[in-house]
Amino acid sequence: MDAISFIVHDEPALRGESNYIARIDLAPFEFEGQVEQVWLRRIGDDGEAVLCCIPFRAYGLALRDTVRLSAESAVIELVNPSGSRALRALIAELDAGEIRVVKAEIDARVSRAGLLFEWSGDRHVAIDVPLGADAEAIMDYFDGEEAADRLYWEWSDVASFRV
Repeated sequence: MDAISFIVHDEPALRGESNYIARIDLAPFEFEGQVEQVWLRRIGDDGEAVLCCIPFRAYGLALRDTVRLSAESAVIELVNPSGSRALRALIAELDAGEIRVVKAEIDARVSRAGLLFEWSGDRHVAIDVPLGADAEAIMDYFDGEEAADRLYWEWSDVASFRV
């Protein structure tokens, strides 16, 4: 049996609101053998919960989306989108000093925009972009860094959630 790799949220954006941990199988998104562990707030006895973290790898989900859980604590359905979008970026394999510079610039731009964000390691960031939020300065930076092959970015909603 192959080992399963877990993508975890060390500092979930809404940790204080969460009271439950579940998982998302990432195989439908071409990440075979990987599972994303997500933080949620249960909102009823019918298996519904609200995402309290910004998805790093799962597609079609964002912070504060309402999802349905299976009896085995797996996310199996998007019930109600929150209106937010998850913007994700992966810093290229640069030397440690360059990674620190890019990471610091991302931190500064996202903080200035007043948006919530989470890091997975030193190179992968997920940013919550609520409806109506201004992420233009972040997008401009991402576009420039991508043109220089220093960073790759995407929206999590380029594909629908599926199991």
